[in-house]
Amino acid sequence: MSEPVFKLGVLKLGCIGAAPLLDLLFDERADREDLEVRAHTCGAKLDPASCAEPTAAMLAYRPQLVVLVSPNAALPGPANARKALADAGIPVVTLSDGPSKKAFFKKNDEGKQVMQVPANQGFMIFLADSMIGARREFLDPTEMSLFNADVIRVLAATGVLRLVQHQIDRLIGDLREGRTPQFPTLTVTPDKAVAAGDFGNPYAAAKAYAALTIAEGVSAVTADGCFKEQDPARYVRMVAAGHEMMRTAARLADEARELEKGADSLARTPHAANGAILRKTALDAKPG
Repeated sequence: MSEPVFKLGVLKLGCIGAAPLLDLLFDERADREDLEVRAHTCGAKLDPASCAEPTAAMLAYRPQLVVLVSPNAALPGPANARKALADAGIPVVTLSDGPSKKAFFKKNDEGKQVMQVPANQGFMIFLADSMIGARREFLDPTEMSLFNADVIRVLAATGVLRLVQHQIDRLIGDLREGRTPQFPTLTVTPDKAVAAGDFGNPYAAAKAYAALTIAEGVSAVTADGCFKEQDPARYVRMVAAGHEMMRTAARLADEARELEKGADSLARTPHAANGAILRKTALDAKPG
């Protein structure tokens, strides 16, 4: 008798670079027999009222695990969604950007930052998923799309999304088999991402590390350009510079992947129909 299908919910509140393809990472060929995935979103807006409807739809779906992805997970919209899911007894893993640290790290009585995560929850913070240059003089739909395409290339080619794949698939296995679930509580640094990238060529690993480091630096430039600088002559240049940095990071990430392809050492980790993660490097090899 076959195992019951595991129900995975993906709740997208607002948008960061990791969000657009997240629900597809776990069934990339649409042939997994062990998994059902449903995604709900509120679009670009992140206020509590906008987040309430997709959260209610997710609660009605009754998944066994929810992956919640949003900018700044400390904001009221994502925070309310996490609480609603927790109150319903649904495990949650939050994927977010650098500012979301405020949701999971609090100062103790001595003033030190201490991780505080509710039971049955986890998180992954993507420092390289930097803020977009959201100034009206600069950001139009085309620029928004290109920036997010560059972010996706950085996250995919350097190992960040493979780390997500492994962490969520492991957690699904824990929940399915009745083991005590080990929720990820990770700040995804360049070292952790590159390790998950499984590079065979040290120059490729170095380029991936460089791409992530540059991508992390984008936030400092775009945040200042969006929130601190008031002179249009300066803030337009700043947000444009941030996008040029992300474009450079994407090119380095692509170069890293091309080096792996040239050496026929590119790691691939497809899912089997039963959900197992397979692995191969040589292009002509069968994954096993």
